[in-house]
Amino acid sequence: MSALILALFSAIICCSVTEKPSNVSSPNIIIMLMDDMGWGDLGVFGQPAKETPNLDAMAAQGMLLPNFYTANPLCSPSRASLLTGRLPVRNGFYTTNAHARNAYTPQEIVGGISEDEILLPQLLKKKGYINKIVGKWHLGHRPQYLPLKHGFDEWFGAPNCHFGPYNSNSTPNIPVYNNSEMVGRYYEEFKINKETGESNLTQIYLKEALDFINRQTQSQRPFFLYWAPDATHAPVYASKRFLGKSQRGWYGDAVMELDDSVGQILSRLKSLGVDKNTLVFFTSDNGAALVSGPNQGGSNGPFLCGKQTTFEGGMREPAIAWWPGYIQEGTVNFQLANVMDLFTTSLALAGISPPDDRILDGLDLTPVLRGSQAPRTLQNRPIFYYRGNELMAVRLGQYKAHYWTWSNSWEELKKGINFCPGQEVPGVTTHEQKEHTMQPIIFHLGRDPGEKYPISVLTKEYQDVLSRITPVVLQHQKTLVPGYPQLNMCDVAVMNWAPAGCEKLGKCLKVPKSDPKKCDWPH
Repeated sequence: MSALILALFSAIICCSVTEKPSNVSSPNIIIMLMDDMGWGDLGVFGQPAKETPNLDAMAAQGMLLPNFYTANPLCSPSRASLLTGRLPVRNGFYTTNAHARNAYTPQEIVGGISEDEILLPQLLKKKGYINKIVGKWHLGHRPQYLPLKHGFDEWFGAPNCHFGPYNSNSTPNIPVYNNSEMVGRYYEEFKINKETGESNLTQIYLKEALDFINRQTQSQRPFFLYWAPDATHAPVYASKRFLGKSQRGWYGDAVMELDDSVGQILSRLKSLGVDKNTLVFFTSDNGAALVSGPNQGGSNGPFLCGKQTTFEGGMREPAIAWWPGYIQEGTVNFQLANVMDLFTTSLALAGISPPDDRILDGLDLTPVLRGSQAPRTLQNRPIFYYRGNELMAVRLGQYKAHYWTWSNSWEELKKGINFCPGQEVPGVTTHEQKEHTMQPIIFHLGRDPGEKYPISVLTKEYQDVLSRITPVVLQHQKTLVPGYPQLNMCDVAVMNWAPAGCEKLGKCLKVPKSDPKKCDWPH
């Protein structure tokens, strides 16, 4: 009888452990998404000033991913892809107004993230996660598109980029939200001094992150923190303590403050004892904006061109994964990976099955993070480089094939807008859209990361590579079902004239007459 009682007691104990709320073992997830920060901006990637000691230490304590990509060379589409696990051409964050044009969500955009898309926080919420976004949203600013309508429980930040200041009669300044209501506007309550580069916004965003981590740790609820500061997007800014510290000007000041913020967040996780149950992933939304350099833009290291282009400098991103006790310290993994993988990987870590009613482009990186043998789907995965509605290039292994080339138009170049300053490669960084679908331009990115020396079409190497990449492209195009384009229409009436909460602050502005028209996307 005593043996039976002992067995029953053991079973009860076992069940009491296994039947605890699943959130006890669900890891916290922090995704740090920088804005226009380049691959070459970190000391660990070779930036000679070595002004990112905390990020360099993060890499030394975790995993560096040198072959990590964004899903688009522009802000809004890449952010939509991160949160949906799908290419912009699938989730609707593209335009059909013109061929191969980048588009985003300025104030006058009518569209935003579709209600048909399932975002990462919506799925995590079902497993008990509390979700917060701090910083830039950029997936639509009209009420139906805002974060709290798409799975986030909390938000402190802005729906658009911090352009300005504006004359309130013609254009409203961008609102800053605390959850569902605005608490001020950029350049008004939330100061950005464009003459000195000073703003305290990064410190505000840091405090929001630290307070959220403290609260969720105390409540013992798993959390997802999407930390998206935008200090490195022109006009760049830093708080007074960091201004003038960098050898790299204002942009470097902004990087140093973000680096310090990352260090404080990691230290807080350690001091609270939750570091061994938290994945922290650091990356950027697109390549550095060379057009804003040198004082307002970063570095893409050895890679060609920058933001807005589908050359490596526009889409190869800095990436560090950190999780003490789970990820082996000081590892470097050359797996081809993409920001969309963070969607699928986060779901896998939380024990959530991904949606099976749609095609997902993100893959599960947990074998990579664990240091295990990657499955064949990861080993052979391609990287697709889209610009608007056009597949511009494909990477498979060390090889990259360009089916279209274009930096920007001659008209824009004559205005001083140059996405590849000092990096012109004849026949590659073209200022007219050039099609190469019949004979793609192919580079070996191991030997030639700067995409300067195309492989001769007469070589066996070229023919072998083409024979491997062609079926990948054909299969992708055959199964592609584009989503409804959300970035086609603009209207001055939908700008941030009277956001929720403006009445309490006396900040409501007169809404002009509606004037819908197609958005103009020059790039």
